Amino acid sequence: MFATVRRYEGIDASKKDELTKKVGESLAPRLSKLPGFSGYFLIDTGDGVMSSIGIFDTSTQATESTRVASEWVRDEKLESILTPPKVTDGEVIVHKLNGSVKA
Repeated sequence: MFATVRRYEGIDASKKDELTKKVGESLAPRLSKLPGFSGYFLIDTGDGVMSSIGIFDTSTQATESTRVASEWVRDEKLESILTPPKVTDGEVIVHKLNGSVKA
């Protein structure tokens, strides 16, 4: 299992609701159709920062999700709302689901 974390900074508070709606209506469904998709989370960390976490089966699939997200930003013309994110990705080496721990 692999995760991609994207951190977007400098988001105008007045655009947060619009952005959240668009992510839910079009980005999340687009990502969910990618091979190996396991989950997607959008997190409002406050102070104009939002982060997303995508979970995929392979590193290649996780990397592809960043390309898809970037393409989505262009398609939706959101370049003025979202600056290029700081991206971190890698293998998930410990995770906990439904009361079990996997290492």
